[in-house]
Amino acid sequence: MAPLRKPARKIAFLASETARAEGALDLLTARYGEVAPEAAEVIVALGGDGFMLQTLHSTQGLPAPVYGMNCGTIGFLMNEYREEGLIERLEAAEEEIINPLRMQATRPDGSVVEALAINEVSLLRAGPQAAKLRIFVDGRLRLEELVCDGALVATPAGSTAYNYSAHGPILPIGSDVLALTAVAPFRPRRWRGALLPKAARVRIDVQEADKRPVMAEGDSRGAGIVTSVEIASEPAIAHRILFDPGHGLEERLIREQFV
Repeated sequence: MAPLRKPARKIAFLASETARAEGALDLLTARYGEVAPEAAEVIVALGGDGFMLQTLHSTQGLPAPVYGMNCGTIGFLMNEYREEGLIERLEAAEEEIINPLRMQATRPDGSVVEALAINEVSLLRAGPQAAKLRIFVDGRLRLEELVCDGALVATPAGSTAYNYSAHGPILPIGSDVLALTAVAPFRPRRWRGALLPKAARVRIDVQEADKRPVMAEGDSRGAGIVTSVEIASEPAIAHRILFDPGHGLEERLIREQFV
């Protein structure tokens, strides 16, 4: 991680649609001015983790890094909100680079839905019966049948989100691995998931899809009912996120394991 090379004077502010975030937007733009995201040296996102993900997706084609200030609830991807000293904080900020996952989901009619996911790609049962999934890694069948409520592939940045709630591992940012985690597995009873190289390509096929429908999501962006999903890291896209010194994702991931 490296601090910004020069003071960021051209700031674009984006806020979620909450009273707290919109109030912060009014205060900060009055104090620091603002430019359009396309002209910004840095983009400041005001909201919670969900809004941070939304901002990263919507600005991924822009060169400016994103610095979040928490106006939401948990704020794992955000910095503490303070109105004072923003320029100095941006100058001292450390940068994390995150590559998203690319999801290619095939629907029952043969159509394919593509999406990018910074946190995770998940498959979840969409009916009363458990899902039956078949899992391939790099073209090799690894699990003939997983009976479960679902499964997900998570990045290190997303490993403390839904993945952690499903009892998946917390991954250090620099680990270059992905977490493949089962959601409420019934069979095999002892299988809780796997750690995979970041370059791995995962394919999950839905068995008995008519009887046991499954839906897919990438960062909560739904692809609808699916019969198969392919998941792989996308190195061509690099999200740049800024954190206050000593409070980056690496520290947060470690701290999360001791609470």
